[in-house]
Amino acid sequence: MYSAFGSSSLGGNAVRSASRVFLTQGKVQANCPRLLARRALATSPARHLPQRWPDARTEKENIVKLLYNIGSRKEVEQYLRHFSSVESQKFAVIKVGGAVLTDELDTLASSLTFLNNVGLYPIVVHGAGPQLNKLLEAAGVEPQYHEGIRITDRKTLEIARGLFQAENLKLVEALERLGTRARPIPGGVFVADYLDKERYGLVGKIVGVKKEMIQSSIQAGALPILTSLAETPDGQILNVNADVAAGELARVLEPLKVVYLNEKNGLINGSTGEKISVINLDEEYESLLKEPWFKYGTKLKIAQIKELLDHLPRSSSVAIISAEHLHKELFTDSGAGTLIRRGHRLFRHKRLQDVDTDRLRSLFQLDAAVRSGQSSAAQYFKYLEGHPAYGIYGDESYQAVAIVIEPRAGTAGPSVPVLDKFLATKAGTLNNVTDNVWNLLTRDYPRLAWVVPHDDPNLTWHFERATGSVTRGRQTVFWYGFEDMEEVKQCVTNLLGDAAEPAPAATTTTTTTTTAPTGTRAFSTLAATARARFAGVTRRAMSKATPTRTTSARVGLIGARGYTGQEFINLLNHHPNLDLAYVSSRELQGQRLASYRKAPLDYVNLQPADLKDITDVDCWVMALPNGVCAPFVNAVNEIPVDRRPLILDLSADYRFDDTWTYGLPEFNRAEVRQARAVSNPGCYATGSQLALAPLLAHLDPAQAPTVFGVSGYSGAGTKPSPKNDPEFLKDNLIAYALTDHIHEREITHQLRRLRPFLPAAADHAKGSDEVLSTPAAFVPHVAPYFQGIHLTVSLPLRTKLTSREVRELYEAAYGAEQLVHVTSEIPLVRDNAGRHSVTLGGFGIHSSGRRAVVVATIDNLLKGAATQAVQNINLALGLDEYASIPRD
Repeated sequence: MYSAFGSSSLGGNAVRSASRVFLTQGKVQANCPRLLARRALATSPARHLPQRWPDARTEKENIVKLLYNIGSRKEVEQYLRHFSSVESQKFAVIKVGGAVLTDELDTLASSLTFLNNVGLYPIVVHGAGPQLNKLLEAAGVEPQYHEGIRITDRKTLEIARGLFQAENLKLVEALERLGTRARPIPGGVFVADYLDKERYGLVGKIVGVKKEMIQSSIQAGALPILTSLAETPDGQILNVNADVAAGELARVLEPLKVVYLNEKNGLINGSTGEKISVINLDEEYESLLKEPWFKYGTKLKIAQIKELLDHLPRSSSVAIISAEHLHKELFTDSGAGTLIRRGHRLFRHKRLQDVDTDRLRSLFQLDAAVRSGQSSAAQYFKYLEGHPAYGIYGDESYQAVAIVIEPRAGTAGPSVPVLDKFLATKAGTLNNVTDNVWNLLTRDYPRLAWVVPHDDPNLTWHFERATGSVTRGRQTVFWYGFEDMEEVKQCVTNLLGDAAEPAPAATTTTTTTTTAPTGTRAFSTLAATARARFAGVTRRAMSKATPTRTTSARVGLIGARGYTGQEFINLLNHHPNLDLAYVSSRELQGQRLASYRKAPLDYVNLQPADLKDITDVDCWVMALPNGVCAPFVNAVNEIPVDRRPLILDLSADYRFDDTWTYGLPEFNRAEVRQARAVSNPGCYATGSQLALAPLLAHLDPAQAPTVFGVSGYSGAGTKPSPKNDPEFLKDNLIAYALTDHIHEREITHQLRRLRPFLPAAADHAKGSDEVLSTPAAFVPHVAPYFQGIHLTVSLPLRTKLTSREVRELYEAAYGAEQLVHVTSEIPLVRDNAGRHSVTLGGFGIHSSGRRAVVVATIDNLLKGAATQAVQNINLALGLDEYASIPRD
C-alpha cells in the first residue's frame, strides 16, 4: 500500500503560531512599506475619529483583500483567525529602536496603522538611544557604558526622561495623523529594582509588569505606546534597556508574535553571505557557538532570544525581518526574514514497539483510508510489522508522523524507500512540525518516492520537495535523489503498475538540478549546502527544473503563419521535451513545414470538431487572430477533464476571463503550474506590467500612470497595412489607437488582479480598490524597424522617492528572475531585439521627487509572445520553466 499523505492539513507552514517581539533596530531602508495612504488629518483625534469609525468595517475588508496578494486567501484568513482568537493584548509586542523614530517615523506609523485597520492591537515599546547620546553630548555629558549597559546618573536620567516623553508623543501624533488612535504610556507599566546601584547608577532590573494601562488602552480602541522607563515601588524612575523591557513584557503577556525588524531583513550567515531562513535553537545553538562568524552583536542577540524563548511556550518563535516585509511575515506561510524557534524534539524509530501506539493510533484518525472505513490503524500496524525494514519519524507530541517503507531485498516491489504515510494535526502544521519531520527523514533517505492523488489540495507542497514527478491518470508519483532514469521508470511501474509506463499524452516529469527556496520555511538553512540535493527544501522560492523525460509532450499549433508562430516553432526545435505534433493552417494545407527540423511535418487544416478526436496532444496552442479561437476552445473543453489537454491562447480573447489563468509567470508562477487553460499576455502589456508593478504601492491614486509605447512593425502582423509597410514608415512614426487600446485595459485589469508587490510596500487607506483607481493610460506607436518594443512609463508618486530607492525596489522585485534584467542605464531596443528577456532601467526622478520614469524594452515576438508561451507551457506541464529558452 503506497498511500498519499494522510492528512489534508499538510501543505506548508500554514500559521506559524509564534510568540514574537517586534524589534526595530537601526535605520530602516527608505523604501520600506508605506502601508496606508497618508490622510490629511489634523493632530486632534476628536475632530476626525468619528469620520473614520462608520466605515471601519469596509476599510478592514478592503485591507484584507489587499493582503490576498501576498499570500493565498486561505493563508491570510488563517492568520487573521489565529490572531483574532486571543485577547487583543496577546497579539504582538513591538520593540522599536530609537533610530527608527528619527529616520523612519512615517514608515513605522504606516505599518502600525495597517495592523490596526485589520483589527489588531500591537503593543509598542520604544527606546531612544541615539537621540539620548546626542543630547548628552550637547549637554557636555559623556555617555558611559559597562558591558553594554548605559551607566545612568541623575543628569542622564533627567535628559532621558524628557526625551522619552517627547519621542513617545511624536509616535502617537504620527499615528493619529493617519487616523489611528494611540495612547502615550511613558511610565507606570514596568516595576523595577536597582540592577547594581554602585556600578550602573539609576539602571533598573524589571521585577514586575503592570498590565492595567495596556489593557485600558486597547479596550478604548487605542494602540498602547510604551517607553522602557521603569519605577521602583517607592517611585524612583530607573532606566531600562528597551530590548530587555520588551522581552520582559513578552514573558508576561506571551503574545502570538515576536518579530525583530532590522535593515538586513534577517540574520546573515557570515561564512556564506546568505540570509539564514530558520534557526532551531534546540538543534543548532551549540553548533552556532562554534561558528567563527557567530560573535559580538549577533551572538548577544541570539542569546537574548534564546533566553526569551526558553520562558515561552515551545510553539513560540522570533522573526527577524525588515520593516518592508512586516506583513509578509505576519500573513504568509513563507515569511520574510529569519525565523528563530526552539524547535520540536523529534524521534526516529525502526520498530513499531518503540512508538507510543496509542498516540499514533489517534493520529491515524486523520488518514483518509481510516476515515472512510477502508482500513484501520490496527490493520496498518499489522501491515508494518510484516515489513523487515521501515522508519517512523515524528515529534514527541505526535503532531506529525511520517512512515517510510524500505525496499525488500529480492522482491519485485519498489527498489527504493517509499514515503507511505505522512499524517499531521492542525497544530503540527501551524507549528512547522511537518517541515521538521520532513527534513529529518530526508537526512536518512538520500532517495525517496511517494504517490499523491492529482487533485490533492496540497500538491504544490509535494512539487516543492520533489526533484521529479510523473502523472498518470489521477495519481502523481514524486521522487528525489534519482540519477538513473531506468530506475525511475522501474519505480513508477512498481508504484502505479504496468499501466503507468510513461506515455506521450499523460506524463509530465521534472528533475531539479539547482536548489532554490521553496515557498515555505524549511527546517533550517544552516546546513543548506549539505542538504542541497534534497529538492530545494532548505530555502524559499521557486525551484528551477531540468527535465529528464523518457518521452516528450506533444503540441498542436492552430494558426502558424504569423511571426509569433514561426518564433514558437523555432523554440520547439531546441526543446528537449516538447515536440510539434500538428500544425494547422487553411492556406498552407498539405505543404511541408520547412522551419520545423525535428521531424518531417506537413500543414493540416484542422476544424474545431477534429480536436475532440485527437488524443495524442498534451497542449493545444491557439495562434489565431482575436475573436476566432472560441470554437476550438469549446471543442477541447468537451473532452473529459481527466484527459483534457492544456490550452494556451496567444490572442486577447481570454485575457479578461478570470476562469482562465493569465500567464505572466513573474507574477503568478504557482498559479500557472496548476493551470489547464492559459491566456498568454500581450506584448505591450507584459512590458508595461513588469515596469509598473514594483511601484504600484507608491502611485498617486489621483493620477494615471502613462505608458508611451513604440513597437517595430512586426507587431502589426503580416496582413498588409501602413503600420507594417517599411516604405510608409521610413523616417516616420505612427501613433494609433490613441485611447482604449486593448492592452490599456489589459494592463489595468491584470495588475488589479495580480499585484503581488503591493502589500510589501503598500500605503493605502482604502485597500485594493485604490490600486490603479485611475487606470493606466497607454498610447502605442509603430516605428521603422522590424522587432522590439520601447516603453517609457511615467509614474506619479504619492510620496517622494529617490532614483536609488526606485531602482532598489525593482532589484528586489526581479532579482531572482531569469527573464527580467534591471539596469541603471536607459535600455535600448536594438540591444534587446532578438533576446528573450525584458530589460528595465532609467529610473529617472522629477526634481519634485513625486514622479518616476522607468524605461522597458522587450522583444514583441519573444518574451512578448512566443518565449512567454513556451515558459507557460513548461510550467503547466511540469517541465523546466526555461527549457529551450536561451538565457540572455
